[in-house]
Amino acid sequence: MPRICIVPAVAGIGGMASFRDKFEAGLGTRGFGVTHDPHDPSDAVLVIAGTRNLLPLWRARRPGLRIVQRLDGLNWIHRKRNTGLRHFMRAEYGNFVLSLIRSRIATHILYQSEFTRRWWDDKYGKVSVPCSVVHNGVDLSEYRPDGQEVLSTERYRLLVVEGSLGGGYDMGLENAIRLAEVLAETHAFPMELMVVGKITAGHKAAVQARSRVPILWAGVLPHEQIPGTDRSAHLLFSADLNPACPNSVIEALACGLPVVAFDTGAMNELVLGDSGRLVPYGGDPWKPDQPDIPALAVAAAEILHDRPRFSAAARAQAENALGLDRMMDGYLKALLED
Repeated sequence: MPRICIVPAVAGIGGMASFRDKFEAGLGTRGFGVTHDPHDPSDAVLVIAGTRNLLPLWRARRPGLRIVQRLDGLNWIHRKRNTGLRHFMRAEYGNFVLSLIRSRIATHILYQSEFTRRWWDDKYGKVSVPCSVVHNGVDLSEYRPDGQEVLSTERYRLLVVEGSLGGGYDMGLENAIRLAEVLAETHAFPMELMVVGKITAGHKAAVQARSRVPILWAGVLPHEQIPGTDRSAHLLFSADLNPACPNSVIEALACGLPVVAFDTGAMNELVLGDSGRLVPYGGDPWKPDQPDIPALAVAAAEILHDRPRFSAAARAQAENALGLDRMMDGYLKALLED
């Protein structure tokens, strides 16, 4: 049985842990075994995150063995907003480790988007090893539009799904609240906001106290509950700025949930045609300036006025470009083919 080594063995809910689960399941269906120890015999190594155990990875290098590094975006918000010394140091260390693997260890770089490729090249320069771009994918049989959920006819639900809503990324939540408020007060849509993700009790209380729309706090959900959550909403707001390739967007599209967002990061590689609407940020998203919420609300209102058309286009976009099989093909090509 051919075997792929995946390092590090990240665990948890969402992000890299979710990717690891999906990828290992995909390998199993194709007859591959998995190990997480670079010392074990394997046909290739996939590095999916930074790791402090660089020495075993370095020693694993041998003629003919591919070490493929999957690269997300860079940590950057800590240099623009005060996120605390501990978060700052962790972010800087993470960038250093990833750049070291990229420049000294990896034999192939696999970027999650064209945006990510440009970002790394601009920051650290181009590398001499081969590179490819493969968008994240989702199981289209698990994430699908049909389910038991029924959309509310009393309120329009705006959904935000993020891993964490702290550490400098609280601005995305503020933008979601302002979007819901403008949709309710200017465009006459009765709105509610559902928030999925990690948030402290103090932050939640402060946000709740000043919001003029109802907020449903779902907390951190296991991935099995995400399809139903997506199907219960009318619209997803992608709150992250300059995202590399957000899984929440891909999962929403597969469930027929249209997406509205600012046109930053890799969003224009994922949200195409009538699968949603992207609008210019209205300032510099790298500072970040205050965004153009009124323009975002106009785009969101367009979707809500004709949601069935946008929902069908969202699913079609996922089927066309964002399926798990397509992602697996791209990764196995980088891992095993010349």
